[in-house]
Amino acid sequence: MSVSTALWRGVYPAATTQFRADLSVDLDASQNVQKCLVDDGVNGLILLGTCGENNSLEPEEKRALLAAGVEAVGGRVPLVAGVSELSTDRAIRYAKDAEKIGVDALMVLPAMVYVPTAAELEAHFRAVAEATSLPIMLYNNPPAYRVSIDFGTLDALSDIENIVAVKESAPDPRRFTDVINRFGDRYQVMAGLDDIALEGLMLGASGWVSGLTSAFPEESVRLVAAFEEGNWEEARAIYRWFMPLLHLDAEHDLVQSIKLAEQIMGRGSERVRMPRMPLAGERRKQVIQWVEEAAATQPSKQAAKAAH
Repeated sequence: MSVSTALWRGVYPAATTQFRADLSVDLDASQNVQKCLVDDGVNGLILLGTCGENNSLEPEEKRALLAAGVEAVGGRVPLVAGVSELSTDRAIRYAKDAEKIGVDALMVLPAMVYVPTAAELEAHFRAVAEATSLPIMLYNNPPAYRVSIDFGTLDALSDIENIVAVKESAPDPRRFTDVINRFGDRYQVMAGLDDIALEGLMLGASGWVSGLTSAFPEESVRLVAAFEEGNWEEARAIYRWFMPLLHLDAEHDLVQSIKLAEQIMGRGSERVRMPRMPLAGERRKQVIQWVEEAAATQPSKQAAKAAH
């Protein structure tokens, strides 16, 4: 898929990677998660993002998961592969392999662990972009990766034609306006934190990269549709219903919380690889309570009841 109006628009859940009881990768279950999300109307998928536990996987497992995703839903929606590696050389090799496997675009993160200077960050992104013809979305998440993709870096990268978008996960919604004011339509901007998704859309984000969509896809799709239709009352109502869960996306245990929510909703397993461990104790009880309350009051179910 070439760069098109379909890319970077609508709801892109960060699909989870599913594991068997022995914590080996379950390709069939991972494909089922992807197929169900697409059947429920999402506009694209992020494969091997944070929720895909990218950094807990071996190189060959990552390639196998990308190939499985292309096999399962390739051609139905754009597939974006997360590029999250320890070194620039590894990121280049992975990006090249992802293109050969057949994904449609890349979401490129700063190199893991090391906190780069602005010059190093630019050089990393430039090197990965020059190694592939795929369109690239840069991932800005200062709380998680301890570095911000500042405007100087985006200025410096503006000559790289296939760097076309930014996933904005800074917790300050003013960043959307600042990016758009400075760069106009040079970069598409996608909302990257669930609990400022509606704010991001209202401020000009073209789409939403989401975590909790994996558990509640119908409401996520309808939230964006209501916004696009100008139905502010419905969009706000869905957002307010969703918000206790959306806050989970901004916590360090977001992967465990999202996978637990998936399990409760019958969409996947909560199994995670260490160093992550399934939620326990009061935190687990709290998340279960929030998910069960949300399930009992789902707007999609309420609308179906009203129709009858």
